[in-house]
Amino acid sequence: MFSYCTDPDTLSGLRWLSCYLTTAKHAGFYWSFLTVLTLLAITAPTALAFGFGGASAARSQFAPLRWFGKSYIAIVRGVPDIAFFLFFVIALDQAFEWIRHQWKCPDWPDAIRQGNDFVVCAAAKLPLGTAEQWVHEVYGFFTAVLTFAIVFGAFSANVLYGAMRAVPKGQLETAEAYGMTRRQTFWRVLVPQMWVYALPGLSNLWMVLIKATPLLFLLGVEDIVYWARELGGSKTPRFTDYPHGDWRLWYFLVLLVFYLCFTKLSEVVLERVMKKLTRGQATLGGTT
Repeated sequence: MFSYCTDPDTLSGLRWLSCYLTTAKHAGFYWSFLTVLTLLAITAPTALAFGFGGASAARSQFAPLRWFGKSYIAIVRGVPDIAFFLFFVIALDQAFEWIRHQWKCPDWPDAIRQGNDFVVCAAAKLPLGTAEQWVHEVYGFFTAVLTFAIVFGAFSANVLYGAMRAVPKGQLETAEAYGMTRRQTFWRVLVPQMWVYALPGLSNLWMVLIKATPLLFLLGVEDIVYWARELGGSKTPRFTDYPHGDWRLWYFLVLLVFYLCFTKLSEVVLERVMKKLTRGQATLGGTT
């Protein structure tokens, strides 16, 4: 905050606006953009790892593992995202606390399920009631990342499963004819080639993931949507030093520009990656 911001009542014009945009709450708004970018940076590779594991399981010759992989893909893809987010975060949190309860409080006499309440001992709470605020925020962010990764992992698993099936079988059979084991064929032939077929679908998933980040608001994480609603709403002199009307339109326009710029940058990067992967390969449009 600038030195002339000590008395907001004496300010007007650009000075008032400069002081308003540098308040502590606006610092939280600016920091929330980093929160969204961090979520994407962590969730994307984690979801890809879940997807690769799910796709590999779905094509496994071991029947129980194959059933698990296909069930994971079908169940998560069949449930609306918002319902899964609202339910799974609660279930995941309670699962963590139940495991800690069994370990920390094995002699607990009462039932954990008491009607609609889920009651565990104080030592099993996540995070602990005595934990600092940043611990609560990190834990909430962790559960949000894990939920996003599981949901989008199922969609990426479906894309990767299709990409694995798209690799010509003749190449796999040739590799086996040269004496490669199934494991060697998988890692040296199938996996390197499947990315060409998978990238268009994964690119779409990346765009969907970007657009899904406002769901952080529903998970209790103070993201850019939370701060846009918080700062943009009408403020009266009784509750703030910088009163204003309903400015949510302007705040959401900032979010609109942010998402459009970020998706455009993503399109440019993904297009370059696609050109690099398909260089020298024959396609329907000719050799690239």
